[in-house]
Parts: sequence; structure tokens; C-alpha cells
Amino acid sequence: MMATRMRPGSDGEGQVSYRAPALEKGLDVLELLALQSEGLTLSQIAQKLGRSVQEVYRVVVSLERRGYATRGANGDTLQLSMKLFDLASNHPPLRRLTQAAQAEMPRLAEAANQAIILSVLSGDVVRVIHVAENPAPIGFRVRLGTQNPALKTASGRTLLAFQPEAGREALLERICREMRARGEEPSRLVGRVNAVVGRGYELVSDETLRGITDVSFPILDADRTAIAALTMPFLLWVANKVHLDEAERLLFAAARALSREIGGDLAEPRFPLGERDEETTASR
Repeated sequence: MMATRMRPGSDGEGQVSYRAPALEKGLDVLELLALQSEGLTLSQIAQKLGRSVQEVYRVVVSLERRGYATRGANGDTLQLSMKLFDLASNHPPLRRLTQAAQAEMPRLAEAANQAIILSVLSGDVVRVIHVAENPAPIGFRVRLGTQNPALKTASGRTLLAFQPEAGREALLERICREMRARGEEPSRLVGRVNAVVGRGYELVSDETLRGITDVSFPILDADRTAIAALTMPFLLWVANKVHLDEAERLLFAAARALSREIGGDLAEPRFPLGERDEETTASR
């Protein structure tokens, strides 16, 4: 692999940067596969990346050999393996958090009688990395590894809100540009991110499914950056023994405990949540 040295100022004023073309090709393939719900053939990958099949073939062989990509059942398509997920999970802060969450989340699910979801930010998507199932006979279910556009979910907006400001603004700008290119207007959702920055949580009803109120708190490190989001898709049903107001308090206590596990903390909000939020007050 040959590294190419760039002139000062090419990627930033007074900076010297290097490019590794073979590495960048591999990353392009990984990022493309990460966005696919189904596998892609070699020719499809080449077409989408604007590269030759020969270029892509060499990259794919390496990715398969190292376990980052696998073949579909028919042998013709390529899909992302879970190896990147495993690598990220082994990063010390996230590994420590996941270990603590494995003990904390089942207790919370049992106490609140609701499903509990742990999610992380991956570029402009939010990915589910741990789930505590609802112990009730009726409840919300979500699959491990599920990913959704960050700006369109409670957990994603919570994660975006607690990123370093410069990075958050740059990411939001890119997301908004892509949404507008698809004919979508992101202003309302960006406004919700800004609201989360101020109040410290997200609370929204009927966003993905009617009857579900999503409550999400960040899990913060010592720099007040969100490493993950702890989310409860609260399902209101006749036999509920735990009301939303109580479930909110339970969720906050768990998010604070997990934040403290990684050296952070959460400021306690005013309960019940959302009393000053017009979009959610009417649904209580």
C-alpha cells in the first residue's frame, strides 16, 4: 500500500496529510455495506462506488479473509459481518459500559415492565448494541444491531445533542443537506436536537408507532460526551402497573448509574418530564 503525501494546506491550513488509497478503498466498501439491508454483488459494489470490478475484487478478498465481510447464502452477494461491531464493543469505555448495562438493564426492564434499549452513534445512524426485553406478555421488541437515521429517532437525537459542538454541527449540516436532497425538511428535527441539549433528554410520542412514547437519556463520560443512549419505548396498555411518570424516573436513575460507571454524571431533570413540551404534554 503506497501512502501519498499531500501539500500543506490541502486538507487544512498549514497541515500535512497523507492518503492511503488501498485503505480508503476498503473503508469505502465497508461504509457502503453498512448501509445495506441486503448483500451486494461485486458488480453492484463497483457501480455504486464508481470503481472497476478488478479494484473492488482485491479489496473484497482482503475483507473476507480478515472476517469483515461474508458471503450471502447464494455465494454471489457480500454483506458486512459483525466483526466491526465486536471491535467497537471491545473499546475500553464502551466495553465497560456494556458490561455494566448487562446487569443494569434487565433490572430496569423488570421494574418498569418495559423494553430497554442501549444505542450508539455510528456516523449519521444510531445502532442498537444491547436490548433488555420487556418481561410483560405484550411489549415493544427491537432487534440487536438495528440501525436507523439518527435525526429521526429519540435515541439518535439524544446522542447527537451530546456530541462536541463542532462535530455535532458538522454532522447535522451533512444530514440536513442529504435530507433536503431527498425532498425532506429537517428543521423540526434539528430543533428537537437543540431542545435536548438544553433539557438533557428526549421525550416524544407516536413518532415511530402509535401508542409508544420514547424516553431517552444520554450516558455521558467525564467530558459530557454521550457514549451511548438509554431508551425506553414506553407502551401504554390496560394492565400497566408502572405509569410513565414513574418509568421516567427509573430510566433516569439507570442512565445516571451507567454514566457514573464511565466517569460521567447526569443532572437530574424536573419530573414528570415534558410538562413544558407541547408535543408530548398532550399525549400524557
